[in-house]
Amino acid sequence: MTAEELQSGHIFLLDKPLDWTSFQAVNKLKYKLKREFKELPKKFKIGHAGTLDPRATGLLIVCTGKFTKKIPEIQDAAKEYWTEIKIGVQTESYDTEKPEILHQDYSHITEEQIYNILEKFIGEIDQKPPVFSALKIDGKRAYDLARAGEEVEMKSRKTTIHYINDIKIDLPLVSFTVGCSKGTYIRSLAHDIGQGLEVGAYLTQLRRTKIGDYSVDNATSDYLDNEFYFNN
Repeated sequence: MTAEELQSGHIFLLDKPLDWTSFQAVNKLKYKLKREFKELPKKFKIGHAGTLDPRATGLLIVCTGKFTKKIPEIQDAAKEYWTEIKIGVQTESYDTEKPEILHQDYSHITEEQIYNILEKFIGEIDQKPPVFSALKIDGKRAYDLARAGEEVEMKSRKTTIHYINDIKIDLPLVSFTVGCSKGTYIRSLAHDIGQGLEVGAYLTQLRRTKIGDYSVDNATSDYLDNEFYFNN
């Protein structure tokens, strides 16, 4: 790899670690590239094609140089996630960022009920993004408003769940693979499944496995390692 090739365009498939923001991962890669290829310009173009929450791991696509023009096309592609939810309890953030609240008895919930409720979410659905999300409201991030204690009203929007498969049930945990369209919030899906079961639920683990034809199987976290050098 050369500085010229990076500017002509390159796609990095990163396996984002837990608790890293997507922004941190891109900045780390940018720092390493500029340290390794000192001839790169100061305003070297680099960006990711689709945010992953800090509490999620998995595929983060980063484009450099002229390939940053591909970002909108990649963002529009279908996504796939491995998902684990916990039923019988909720959190304000719909994931593990906030503590558990509203514990409810789930002992009456059967596997058949879970399969039935999951099936109801396949297809086009109305979904409200989580209050703790990066969406902007009047120019401010929703999560900033929520963390400041302000009341935030999120508007529903259409999204599509293409499939839910590989379902495993070990109550209170339920895991599955979900294929979905751009803009789907799996945290909201977890919350809505809990509401459908009338006992609550939240997202305990999330791993993005695919974006379009790109797979996490071909991704690496080596580029984010302090010991990694591109001429290895």
